[in-house]
Amino acid sequence: MALTIPSAPGSSGYLDMFPERRMSYFGNSYILGLTVTAGIGGLLFGYDTGVISGALLYIKDDFEVVKQSSFLQETIVSMALVGAIIGAASGGWINDYYGRKKATLFADVVFAAGAIVMAAAPDPYVLISGRLLVGLGVGVASVTAPVYIAEASPSEVRGGLVSTNVLMITGGQFLSYLVNSAFTQVPGTWRWMLGVSGVPAVVQFVLMLFMPESPRWLFMKNRKSEAIQVLTKMYDVSRLEDEIDDLSAAEEEERLRKRTVGYLDVFRSKEMRLAFFAGAGLQAFQQFTGINTVMYYSPTIVQMAGFHSNQLALFLSLIVAAMNAAGTVVGIYFIDHCGRKKLALSSLCGVIVSLIILSVSFFKQSSDDGGGLYGWLAVLGLALYIAFFAPGMGPVPWTVNSEIYPQQYRGICGGMSATVNWISNLIVAQTFLSVVESAGTGMTFLIFAGIAVLAAIFVVVFVPETQGLTFSEVEQIWKERAWGSNSGWGSSSDSNNNLEAEGLIEQGSPRS
Repeated sequence: MALTIPSAPGSSGYLDMFPERRMSYFGNSYILGLTVTAGIGGLLFGYDTGVISGALLYIKDDFEVVKQSSFLQETIVSMALVGAIIGAASGGWINDYYGRKKATLFADVVFAAGAIVMAAAPDPYVLISGRLLVGLGVGVASVTAPVYIAEASPSEVRGGLVSTNVLMITGGQFLSYLVNSAFTQVPGTWRWMLGVSGVPAVVQFVLMLFMPESPRWLFMKNRKSEAIQVLTKMYDVSRLEDEIDDLSAAEEEERLRKRTVGYLDVFRSKEMRLAFFAGAGLQAFQQFTGINTVMYYSPTIVQMAGFHSNQLALFLSLIVAAMNAAGTVVGIYFIDHCGRKKLALSSLCGVIVSLIILSVSFFKQSSDDGGGLYGWLAVLGLALYIAFFAPGMGPVPWTVNSEIYPQQYRGICGGMSATVNWISNLIVAQTFLSVVESAGTGMTFLIFAGIAVLAAIFVVVFVPETQGLTFSEVEQIWKERAWGSNSGWGSSSDSNNNLEAEGLIEQGSPRS
């Protein structure tokens, strides 16, 4: 007999039948508090990526060897990325084995330790080791926060709640510019800039002690009574039973699978190959469409417009960071109203136009020394880029990756896709200036525009719409894409034979 899954509470049909049970973004203070607490990991992520640009100016003043070595400067900046790659790669396993809560606590301890090491560093080499520790914490947090929030969220508002983590990232970047500005006249400037980052990590550690473990993770670890206690704080009685039924059905499906999975198992399963390709591809395109380089290049764009004041450049950085955060707020609304796919595509269309405007302005600027008009055109292109990128390609990759993988693979695949994001980030950061020197700034932004076109095609072809779907319904999408529309939870034994062949379930597992 085929396995049949009960109607899931988050499905569109269920909520159409019981619209009074549809939860709003602010509908449950407990879930919102959990989301904000977990999202502090995103704040750490954003703060660290933004603060180092200002701190490096003062690090060079304190350490002559850093001032004389561009390699040391690049290493101080990029070592956090190296740590994040390692943290993201290991974070999936930590999440699956120890749980989302312990993974968050571990990330906080490592990050706080790194902040202390950086603030007290007697030489640049100790500073680099602190940057590595901070990166490890950021990497683990970048995997954990979206998954933790997604597993505790009702399906109808899951996109908005997960996007809150991205809002915290952009908010952290904005905060870093404020902190950079605040400590410019304080003795030990860069030590304060870097050391203050440990405060949110300590705050999150304390708050997480009072937060529950993910109910879905608890249920899959056969700690059902604990999971139900958490669920009773999230749902009323009328919906609680259906949520438990959904988890029970998911547990039954997981029971048919192998007890543990490894990284190679992701590539042995056809469904998982398709899901990981979509998720990792989104993460890669988020970076290769140039978000970090566009933000990095903003001071130069201001200079093109005829303004050469350092204070104005800092002010622009604040404006850009504020626009990024404001755009993410817009994304939180639209991601659950318009859907992930439509939001990503509309975002990419605007990004393409914006990058073309930037490219044209740089081409014209290089051929026309007057340049005031084209400088302002470049500023317009920058503003449009942030306005279009922030609501869509900012939150969508993280949201989609938090919901497209089955429970058994969610930690591992989330970690692998986050690793792809960090590696892509590192590649772009390390090659951008070289590409500008060899091809020119206008051509570089045109290359980014071409990549954005490929990203739009990728989204159309490979990324499914997951708006309002339960995790079980999302998993069904990959089964249908892998084996055809007739395969699924209620399909014949042929589907189970396919799963056995790919190692997804144990040989001889019961069919009913």
